[in-house]
Amino acid sequence: MLYRKNRLPRDSSMKLSRRYCLQLAAGAAAIAASSQIATALDYPTRPVRIIVGFAAGGPTDISARLIAQWLSERLGQAFVVENRPGAGSNIATDTVARAAADGYTLLLAGSANTVNASLYEKLNFNFIRDIAPIAGIMQWANLMEVNPEFPARTVPEFVAYAKANPGKINMASGGNGTSNHVSGELFKMMAGVEMQHVPYRSGGAALTALLGAQVQVTFESTLSSLEYIRAGKLRALAVTTPTRLGALPDIPTVGEFVPGYAARGWTGIGAPRNTPAEILQKLNHEINAVLADPKTNTRLADLGGTALPGSPADFGKMIAEETEKWAKVIKFAGIKPE
Repeated sequence: MLYRKNRLPRDSSMKLSRRYCLQLAAGAAAIAASSQIATALDYPTRPVRIIVGFAAGGPTDISARLIAQWLSERLGQAFVVENRPGAGSNIATDTVARAAADGYTLLLAGSANTVNASLYEKLNFNFIRDIAPIAGIMQWANLMEVNPEFPARTVPEFVAYAKANPGKINMASGGNGTSNHVSGELFKMMAGVEMQHVPYRSGGAALTALLGAQVQVTFESTLSSLEYIRAGKLRALAVTTPTRLGALPDIPTVGEFVPGYAARGWTGIGAPRNTPAEILQKLNHEINAVLADPKTNTRLADLGGTALPGSPADFGKMIAEETEKWAKVIKFAGIKPE
């Protein structure tokens, strides 16, 4: 009887048990949150890999090496560029999507990622879902450019020539689905002209073909072709961005003649989804601090690009818009992966 009299009622015991479990769960959550914050404050404590989906030397690789150098100097740990070319950057993206979400494996994302989302029917990842946006790095125009021997000196003259000679203009690119390819396909779609696409193994090879007058036009990046323009070896008809370039102020935009036309190349940094928000924010803060430095902007301008600052949300919004835009172009042109 004494035992029964002093024993807690069954309902009270259950309430106590539930309250105790809730307290334990809250405590565990607090410890986990504190651990994440501490991790972000200490981050990075060892070298960080930046995975690049293209070979060394191109605009994507140049962006990666610049940001790696800057972050290494600011954060006191090595940020190491690792090139994993293949499948239009899909190999590199898949590598990062499968990596531990701890901030030590990052992706040098680029415009190819937004094209590939529609270009490839089956991917092992979903770029928007599986890669957390951190920050943009730089953006650049592509140049609609021709060999100096080509008769057209302006976009209207080019359009007139193309319509008078349907299918006789060969448009070179660095491969199916590359930025210069889809920029050209967008021009075809909006200007109503026919051009024969000639894919090469790289943008450099496409430029070599244009320099040799083997093809008539490319939409190559400023990073690759600016020096040829300045030297008079190629003729720039227009830039693909909505505004003119400071590096080439006398060159009009395509949109001045084809209303609404706009295309650009860009790069940024992403991480595996579920990477702690504190680490994403820390990297975003550091990258934006670098991009605000006048020396950085001078360096980017020398390459024919401009800074692409903003929050992770800004970067994510841009990625979504670009993905939707290029999906329409790929469908129109019937582009298939090589």
